[in-house]
Amino acid sequence: MNFKSSINIDGTEISTGSKPYIIAEMSANHGGDFQRAKNIIREAANAGADAIKFQVYTADSLTLPLDSKDFVINDKNSLWYGRQLYDLYKEAATPYQWFPELFDYSKSLGITPFASPFDNDAVQLLEELESPAYKIASFEAVDTELIAACVKTGKPVIISTGMCSEEDIDYVLNIVKENGGTEVAILKCTSAYPAKFSEANLVTIPEWTKKYGIPVGISDHTLGTVTSVAGCALGAAIVEKHFIDKAEPKTADSEFSLLPSDLKKLVTECHMAAESRGVIHYGPVDREINSLQFRRSLYATKDIKENDVFSRKNIRSVRPGYGLEVKLLPEILGKKASRDISVGTALTKDLINKF
Repeated sequence: MNFKSSINIDGTEISTGSKPYIIAEMSANHGGDFQRAKNIIREAANAGADAIKFQVYTADSLTLPLDSKDFVINDKNSLWYGRQLYDLYKEAATPYQWFPELFDYSKSLGITPFASPFDNDAVQLLEELESPAYKIASFEAVDTELIAACVKTGKPVIISTGMCSEEDIDYVLNIVKENGGTEVAILKCTSAYPAKFSEANLVTIPEWTKKYGIPVGISDHTLGTVTSVAGCALGAAIVEKHFIDKAEPKTADSEFSLLPSDLKKLVTECHMAAESRGVIHYGPVDREINSLQFRRSLYATKDIKENDVFSRKNIRSVRPGYGLEVKLLPEILGKKASRDISVGTALTKDLINKF
């Protein structure tokens, strides 16, 4: 589709081979407390996250203020079962008047701020704040107008794919292309809160990397850090995790959010996992060269006279590895010694007649 193989966010190049780009998702975790929002940003920066991500919406931009059946969460497995959508979004929303100061505060700490907009007004606000990128949430992943508005800003767009079929992904990437976008990344995502480990399906990451040729990451809603770390080992270029500054007071998203010590661990271990991917390689790496001596090789186990026949009674494979390779033993058995050989001598080709 002629997309770039990397995206650039605030001067950081993000690609399959780069260090994983770690996004701390604030979401609703400020709990309506402006100072707590700043605390979350500070803790995310201290933990080493590359970016802090907000969500820009109002309850009115997402839903209708109704309490009829359609507008109440009826999934008994949901953390928000029984909640009216309007009330939940009103509680979780970040007030628009906070964003200028939150963006400035983030930049002062060296952590990149950007956001998920949920309508064109949100995109306009983020443009005024000079947001360096846009994130499309899974539930908006087939919202043609929203995606087009983000792409037309000329900024990189990251798209979560929770619930998306293959056709959905092809569709949304075509929207990006039709609107002139060249920098796009997609995130493997399971839109369950929290998601089960068995639902992560991380082997999709290398498959999409190969298929689409763009950065592929993970928006991880499982508990803990293991899924994100495993995703990086499989090639994830981006990791997004919900993050909160402390366990109490609880918020709408706190149940599946990392604490500061967890985020610090995530950053460290995701980087390590990505480094461990390495390259396809055969043979010893540099630090293994000296270990070759500890392989088995062929040695004389007794004193052998010239013209004595080699047998299992006078040669065998032992450590260290300075003699002939063990795989040559069948060829050597039955041949004769070219000269006297002392016990403990590493066999070499010149010690064997007609070899």
